[in-house]
Amino acid sequence: MSDTILEIKDLVVHYVTDRTTVRAVNGISISLERGESLGLVGETGAGKTTTALSIMQLIPDPPGRIVSGEIRYEGEDLVAMSPARKREIRGNQVSMIFQDPMTALNPVLTVGDQIAEVVRLHQKISRAKATVKAQEMLELVGIPGERYPEYPHQFSGGMKQRVVIAMALACDPKLLIADEPTTALDVTIQDQVLDLIEKLMTGSGTSLILITHDLGVVAEICQKAAIMYAGEIVEYGTLPHIYQNTQHPYTVGLFGSVPNLNEDVDRLRPIKGLMPDPTEVPAGCVFAPRCPEASAECSAAPAPVVEVEPGHFVKCHKRRGGGSK
Repeated sequence: MSDTILEIKDLVVHYVTDRTTVRAVNGISISLERGESLGLVGETGAGKTTTALSIMQLIPDPPGRIVSGEIRYEGEDLVAMSPARKREIRGNQVSMIFQDPMTALNPVLTVGDQIAEVVRLHQKISRAKATVKAQEMLELVGIPGERYPEYPHQFSGGMKQRVVIAMALACDPKLLIADEPTTALDVTIQDQVLDLIEKLMTGSGTSLILITHDLGVVAEICQKAAIMYAGEIVEYGTLPHIYQNTQHPYTVGLFGSVPNLNEDVDRLRPIKGLMPDPTEVPAGCVFAPRCPEASAECSAAPAPVVEVEPGHFVKCHKRRGGGSK
């Protein structure tokens, strides 16, 4: 069996309306090994959640559609798979922690029943055994099993997120996608949830894709990072590649926007300008309008993908020689 559990090749996803076409994802390629964790980082609107929904085969159609590309899970192309096979895999072998726990849970069903429903759907066991499994999952994420019959409104935001994590892990998935799992939580609860995810990944050997804005979170629990901008992966590599040998001007800008306790500065260095309108993606390098290093060449032609060192890829005209900055 191959060590690669997920491989995405040249994925293109558009949202098409009567008036315009939103180019949400524009030819991204990434791979993930068994037991590996990947951080997908970028500004709001970069296409991170659309990428996750594409893997889950949950792109709303209409208006969304996968225009081209492959998403291979254990060698099978999810895009070309039958609807029945997709339902068999989704929530069972591949699971997702959605961004907002407030809307991810059904308010009229108990939290226990919602976890048990997932188990019964995929594991074909009795209601009694599913109830026991749901209680075990609640205990696993730090919620007493006796709270099984309670409803979502009886839980705090952090507790709701723990319930969502319990649902996602109920069937022992081989691949877990966590879409900004700590965004709506306070700092203390964020740390607890991240510790929980890291512990569960270590214990089960599950592969993880973590979608986040926070480079600190990626440094804490991920092994690789993919920096996403305007629907493209602009830099990809291991954490030492990204954090110690930063190459793409956008990645440099992200790090410049983060406070550093070891530096005495008067102001942070935010990236000037805004991300391009996804209905009018620039013809050349997508980051050129905001890039301090941009030249006429950058605005005229799409940037090439350059391997600046083994396993470290950068999409930039200025790195074409393969060397460092």
